[in-house]
Formats: sequence, structure tokens, C-alpha cells
Amino acid sequence: MVNHTICGLKLSTKDLHPSRGRDKLLEIYPFNLSNREARVPTIDENKKNWEDYHWDTHGDIWSEGWGTVDMQWYGTLLPRLHQFVPAGTILEIAPGYGRWTHYLQNLGDSIIIVDLVQKCIEYCQERFRESKNISYHVNDGKSLAMIPNGSVDLIFSFDSLVHVEEDVIQNYIGEFARVLKPGGYGFIHHSNLGEYADYFKFVDKLAFAHDALYRLRLIDHYKHWRASSMTADKFDRFASEAGLQVLTQEKINWGRSLLIDCISTFTTKNAPHARTRRVIANPHFRRESDYLRDLSGAYQLTDKQK
Repeated sequence: MVNHTICGLKLSTKDLHPSRGRDKLLEIYPFNLSNREARVPTIDENKKNWEDYHWDTHGDIWSEGWGTVDMQWYGTLLPRLHQFVPAGTILEIAPGYGRWTHYLQNLGDSIIIVDLVQKCIEYCQERFRESKNISYHVNDGKSLAMIPNGSVDLIFSFDSLVHVEEDVIQNYIGEFARVLKPGGYGFIHHSNLGEYADYFKFVDKLAFAHDALYRLRLIDHYKHWRASSMTADKFDRFASEAGLQVLTQEKINWGRSLLIDCISTFTTKNAPHARTRRVIANPHFRRESDYLRDLSGAYQLTDKQK
């Protein structure tokens, strides 16, 4: 194993080893991710792109790194979420085609799903037509005007809000503070790419050699279509300004070693379980998914994803 220091970051060939099969997942977004400098789309662009997206796997393809959607839910998400469920009213932001709604519908008395894209909401209405506890709403991508004040016990979003910049996150957090019941909780997956601004400024200067350096495991220049303006610290600041208290922030790697994502949990200030935030740096998140994918392959009875 060889150690390298790049722009102040200590990286090793072991840490930079790509997760098996991970790189192919870079090509499944509805944007040209071969251009690593492509900006995150605006709300209007997001709306159009996801309306035009083929959705032929109903979003399940984004769980391939775990083997199946079931394995990602039960192996990665539920262990982190279990203290907050079951809950009375659960609000899910940006459900897409209902990858997580499928599980949430059995964990709340009432489920509210809100998406920017009409096509996604219509699909969910058909998919969950037998479920009587789900309500469906299309929003403007940053506000929750249709949700009454103090009516939600748990706010959830995963693998969606990583693609929006800080202004959208700040708007949503203000809305979270409004709709959350006293003592309610939030579980939000968002970008932490902004923490590596200096690193990417340096790496961008090496554009002529990106592919070679990546193959040598000396750099990680993939941004995975994460919002460059967003960080864990900004989420904490926005939450505090809105009257919320962040509980835990787990910074995780989505590609190789850079912790470009964050899972933030929070509650209302002065809630029974409010406390000083705990920040966890987890560079092994992808090892977790690799293990779960292998476990899934060993035990699954069919090739069909759940």
C-alpha cells in the first residue's frame, strides 16, 4: 500500500481502490457525468430531466451497489433509521418512483410524499393504489406549502437531495422547522462535496491526466453529481437558524475515499432527545455496501430486485 498526500488530504492506494462495479453507476444519471465539472442542474432543469428520464428500472438501479433494494433498506438505511420508526406521520421528500416509500408505508399511520416531478407522483399513485395511508403532492422543489404546521413526526429523504445546492436545502430546512411536530425527527441525505472545494480546485488543474491518475488510484475526481455548495456544517447552521437541533451527521463516501455525502438527523430544539451534534467520519460506507451486495448474492433466491 502506498500513501499519498494531495492538497492536504492523506490518501492511500487501499483507500482509493474503487468499489467493484461502482464506476459503471456513474453512467446511469440523466446527465452527462463524463464531464466531471458539470454543475448541478437548477430546479427547472431537474424537473425537465427527471420528467424525460426513462425510469425503466423504476429507480432500483441505484441500489445495485447493494445487490438489491431490499438489502440497501434492511442493511444500510433501517439500522440508521430504526430509532425514529414507527412514526405517526412520515413525510418523504423526492420519492421518485417510490423506492423507499415501499418500506415507509408500513412504518407510519400516515405517509405524505412530495416530489417536484408530476410523473413520479403519478407513478407512485398507481404503484401504491392499494395503500390507503399515503397522500401525494407535487411541489416547486423547495417548499412544502401543502403541509400544515406542526403535523409531521418524521421527515425522510435519501439519495435525492444530494443533488441540490445550499439555497434549496436552506429553504427546505426552514419548511422542516415549520411542519415538524415538537419532538419530531428528520433523516436527510445531502451533499458534503463543498468540504472538498480546495481539493477539487487542485484536481481540476490536472484535467489532462484525470483518467490516468484515477486508474493509478492517485486521485478521485468524480463528483457523482453532488452539490458543490453544500456541506455538513452548513446543514447544521441552517438547522440551528431555523430552530432545529442536529443530532448526528455521518459523513460518508459515495465513490472512493472522499466523504462527499452526509446523512443528517435532527429534532426540534428543546425536544426530549435534543443534544449537541455528533459528527462521524465514515470512509467505509462503500465497503458496507460491497459486503451487503455479496451477502445478497449469496442468499437471494431470484435475480429480481425487490
